[in-house]
Amino acid sequence: MEARQTSAKQGWQWIVNGLYLFFKAPLAWVLLCFVLLLIAATLALIPMVGQFFFTLLSPLFLAGLMIGCRALERGEKLEIAYLFAGFRKNPVPLITVGGIYLVGQVLILGVAIMLGGGTLMELLINGKRVDENELRGVMSGGLTALMVALGLSIPLMMAAWFAPLLVAFKDMPAVAAMKLSFLACIKNIIPLQLYTITMVVLAVIAAMPYGLGFFLLVPVLFASLYASYEDIFVETVEPTSSV
Repeated sequence: MEARQTSAKQGWQWIVNGLYLFFKAPLAWVLLCFVLLLIAATLALIPMVGQFFFTLLSPLFLAGLMIGCRALERGEKLEIAYLFAGFRKNPVPLITVGGIYLVGQVLILGVAIMLGGGTLMELLINGKRVDENELRGVMSGGLTALMVALGLSIPLMMAAWFAPLLVAFKDMPAVAAMKLSFLACIKNIIPLQLYTITMVVLAVIAAMPYGLGFFLLVPVLFASLYASYEDIFVETVEPTSSV
């Protein structure tokens, strides 16, 4: 597999292609995303470990959705069963991707707390009264922690962005898939920036009518991820030597 560099306008085209895939089976998409949300909400009820467990399993659900996208693109019917297809195909490397991402998140959180983010969170949660000088110090430490956490989270997200698709479609090992995903994001940083900015704007618009717009935006997000994968990754053919 090789990651090719695309033009900036492709960031918008991925969203358009995602809309196209959504409108091929809108009811199925809404149902799939609702079931996924229900699973996430149920796991969140488990104290301490629920959110960690969902993060660990997320690549399996994502791989299943991407397999569903490919089936839909080929004219097949999108079904609920696709949500769990990742549990049947390459589950171990997919869980490994989730595990690496989870460990990365925990380490980043630890760094943020060490830099003063924990003090700021405690202040916001408990509502403790502090004087102006102390507040200034807490805010400064919290801002530093936020910037460092963001700077570390972006490369981690880039490594995990395409990894489940590379595992599901190309049977790649987890670490190799994350390396190639990171490289692909670096090569396509400009279209990905346009894609991200557009998605943020659409999320703001989706939130306005009581959040109902997310019934459209979330499926489009998943479908556009598949569209970007199909656009960026190409198979390389080894040249045959002539005798």
